[in-house]
Amino acid sequence: MMKFAYAVLLMTALPTLALAQTMPAAQTTSVAGANLSAQDKELISLSQQKWRWMAEKNVAALDKLFDEKSIFVHMSRTMTKPQELEVIRTGNIEYRKADVSDVSVRFINDTAIVWSRIELQAIVGGNVANNPFTVTETFVKVGDQWKLGALVFSAFRGPPAVPAAAPK
Repeated sequence: MMKFAYAVLLMTALPTLALAQTMPAAQTTSVAGANLSAQDKELISLSQQKWRWMAEKNVAALDKLFDEKSIFVHMSRTMTKPQELEVIRTGNIEYRKADVSDVSVRFINDTAIVWSRIELQAIVGGNVANNPFTVTETFVKVGDQWKLGALVFSAFRGPPAVPAAAPK
């Protein structure tokens, strides 16, 4: 319980608020750090799968992935798990194109922080929105499964620096 609370606190204190989600065409074109562990690859793959499920409106799969206490920080508001699932189910944000260009993974005990740089094209409120932003996802290991505890979208102006590799 404390690990989850710490992960959520960590996520809410990190980035500034920004816009929306992304879509299934997400592809990693570069990855921070030279050597990826099996666990790094597992989290990157899970993050990419989550984007596909969001674009496909696969609420059943997302419901299993999102922790009951998860939070979702967007430009205009912060949502709970039921609110986020409803936005996805109803198509309030329609995902058109997303490219993940950089990914960094860090671990703190049973918590994984996945940072990504994203270029997004979506339909939001009937308007085309083209937005570059960073996404910070916090996953917490519960038993033998990773659960998403927080998803935070951050606007940026110009290319942000990819987080340096975590100290060993």
